[in-house]
Amino acid sequence: MRYSSSVHRRQTAVGRVLLPLTALLLCLATAATATAAPAPSGGAARASRGTVSTAAAQVEVPAGVTAGVAVYDRQTGVFTDQLNASMQFRSASVVKLLLVLDFFWDRDPDYTVPAADRALLEPMLRSSYDDAADHYWTVNGGSAIIDRMVTELRLSDTEGPPAGYEGYWGYTAISARDTVKVYRYILEQAPVPVREFIMSNLRQSTRCAADSFDQHFGIAGSFDRPWAVKQGWSGDFEEGTCGAGSTKNAGAASRSAAPKSAAPKSTATKAAAQVNLSRPALHTTGTVGAGDRTIVAALTLHPVGTSYGKAYTDLGRLTRGLDVPGATRPAGKWYGTWGSGVHVREAATTASGSRTRLPAGAEVLISCQKQGETVSVPPYTNNWWAYLPQYGGYMSNIYVNSPDNKLPDVPVCATS
Repeated sequence: MRYSSSVHRRQTAVGRVLLPLTALLLCLATAATATAAPAPSGGAARASRGTVSTAAAQVEVPAGVTAGVAVYDRQTGVFTDQLNASMQFRSASVVKLLLVLDFFWDRDPDYTVPAADRALLEPMLRSSYDDAADHYWTVNGGSAIIDRMVTELRLSDTEGPPAGYEGYWGYTAISARDTVKVYRYILEQAPVPVREFIMSNLRQSTRCAADSFDQHFGIAGSFDRPWAVKQGWSGDFEEGTCGAGSTKNAGAASRSAAPKSAAPKSTATKAAAQVNLSRPALHTTGTVGAGDRTIVAALTLHPVGTSYGKAYTDLGRLTRGLDVPGATRPAGKWYGTWGSGVHVREAATTASGSRTRLPAGAEVLISCQKQGETVSVPPYTNNWWAYLPQYGGYMSNIYVNSPDNKLPDVPVCATS
């Protein structure tokens, strides 16, 4: 059976139990909260915070970026930030939250996930595994999944892919405020086993996604743990290197017949008047703080031709500027980098193992620096190495955008 759309009933071994009315009212309150007016185009867009918050600061959006933002403090029950919260974006892999909720919808709360499904669902949540999304989209009815979730979760701005693109699950339309509703359902109304399955996997988000993209941008790159994230990216990014392996274009097709998250063909933009399908999309969503205190949804579009490193940096700056109660911000200085596929090493030497490779031009947090192997990239030579705490490794200072070999505002690492 499926949960009743009117009272959100769920099946138990001995019958049906009504979910608390207060939880339902909380869900409805999310939909009723006013959102900020659309940001003006061009320049650094700014918008006031949600009217239910007394915060005086403002959301700051990097030039050229279109953003939809909703930040909800579950402890106080208010939005601390909102910007274009009802604006529709193509969901990219954020829709995988709806795919997994639909998978559980007609199961008993004590349902044991079979090994075959666990082998798909866990990497889909942790590493954004597209083949798993292809599978569940196909076997569970495609756009009918979205229709069911819109009804059951009372979503306001979510729609299935546009006509002609029914096979592209990444073209599902969603908004920042609907994303908050999805997380609130998971955290406040879903049966405990469902909540624990989803959130435990989101807390184990891997740095390298299944398609070799570094997916620890936004929330994961801006705050110390605890956090749980489901990220999304879609578009013709030219690179997105992660780890020591090969790259894979974000617009590349999955092995399914329809490339679900792929960059659209030139005619795709006329298929959906309200949802932009041509600009590169980069989304960060999830929870931050002890007890999943704050839900953050930041959906962004970037100018055509934007590099992954630039989008990664712009979304990071936007996220770090948000009012996120319960968040702990890591210590250090943020610096831009240059070079493509720069290695982050286990030690301050090129002979040590590579922990990951940076997206070209990505901004990184540096907590300290130390002397190590001399690196030469003519006309530059440098023996100072920066420690990147959120990557757990070292990068030669030669790739840091600074005129000085030794960074003037970064301490020397304590010897171990």
